[in-house]
Amino acid sequence: MHVLRQTALVAACIFAFSSATTAQNQQRGQPQPAKPAPYKPVTVTAPQAINDAALEALRKQLGEVAQNKDRAALAKLVVGQGFFWIGEKGDRADKRRSGIDNLAAALGLKNKDGAGWDMLASFADDPTGAPLRDRKNVTCAPADPTFDGKAFNDLLTSTKTDAGDWAYPVSADVEVRAVPQANGPVIEKLGSVFVRIATENTSNSPTFLRVVTPSGKTGFVSVDSVAPIGNDQLCYVKEAG
Repeated sequence: MHVLRQTALVAACIFAFSSATTAQNQQRGQPQPAKPAPYKPVTVTAPQAINDAALEALRKQLGEVAQNKDRAALAKLVVGQGFFWIGEKGDRADKRRSGIDNLAAALGLKNKDGAGWDMLASFADDPTGAPLRDRKNVTCAPADPTFDGKAFNDLLTSTKTDAGDWAYPVSADVEVRAVPQANGPVIEKLGSVFVRIATENTSNSPTFLRVVTPSGKTGFVSVDSVAPIGNDQLCYVKEAG
């Protein structure tokens, strides 16, 4: 987790498809993927935006820093003490290094492709958030959706999948199209339920994902219309009230 600071706010980050075509599989004699099957819908509620003027100001500032790739400006926002970077094996922050150095390492800001700055911009752009347990006054974004954990685990068991195979609509009536094109025919609209991401024969389009709907239909949705659970997060901590 990385901790950033602006006036009364501190921010922190937690860092916690491709396949062969059917024709290629036939040529190689590989077995064809099983036909998608229907599954029991599990209701999910997308996270809500946070109404906090100070947080909005900080997010705007972070977005500008990311756009300009301005490390010096970012360093001014990074807390000097209390920096933390939570991964699967606990706090990965190097206490011997500065906060900005830890942040740069976590985000990969030195990468020439600029992916680390893009990641920071993505965090800054997300308006949702939820409290982080075990840390006082900490709000993390993007927030996870709300759903019945047992029902979701039952869904994973019945479909022999894991959580990474599923996403949820970020808005109502997400359109599922027959082809990975913005003007493709709409074959179905998603309700407020989890949708399975197809791992076989996925779309070659960078802006579309192939999905299997609860009814068993396959189609394509915009990558911006759905979100996974368990995202990496940027967390904001209130200081001095």
